[in-house]
Amino acid sequence: MKTVPHPATLRRAPVQRRSAERLTRILDACADLLDEVGYDDLSTRAVAQRAGVPIGSVYRFFGNKRQMADALAQRNLERYTARVTERLEGAGGGGWRVVMDAVLDEYIAMKRTAPGFSLVDFGNQIPVGTRGEPNHRVADRLTELLSGYLDREPDEDLRRTFLVSVETADTLVHLAFRVAPEGDDRILEEARELLRAYLARVLD
Repeated sequence: MKTVPHPATLRRAPVQRRSAERLTRILDACADLLDEVGYDDLSTRAVAQRAGVPIGSVYRFFGNKRQMADALAQRNLERYTARVTERLEGAGGGGWRVVMDAVLDEYIAMKRTAPGFSLVDFGNQIPVGTRGEPNHRVADRLTELLSGYLDREPDEDLRRTFLVSVETADTLVHLAFRVAPEGDDRILEEARELLRAYLARVLD
């Protein structure tokens, strides 16, 4: 999947295909190195070397490693949205329970498989331990994406419902992955049951 971050996260948006492919290689290298060395030891020079591009190509898009991590977080959100959309297109209805399973399952899958995701997530973790703004962004995106599946107006009530759900899932999924490297299945199931109980009260 060749998702390119939104231009707002870049110093300069890629115009040509070759430039977009170079940006993809830079972000892939950034993600791999985050898993290998962590954020503190990440450097733009190491990313350029891993991506096989001149250091100037990195600075064409990013002023520093924080901007690079922000762009990776934005790409994660785009890819997450695409994965949820694809899953729901093949689900054939089922109401909010099918929607909730898709949203939670794809988040857990990315935590387990997407390079760099455990540190960057959707922007929640850099600097380590910070949260808040990215969860609002995720809730807004889910409201926009899922209101049609739920046959609900994308109003403030639905946005608040998703924000509470996102904050809850974020906290409990991070707990599950602190307890076990691949995510403690019992905690993840508790998270699912808690979300089902809350959403049943709000959406049924």
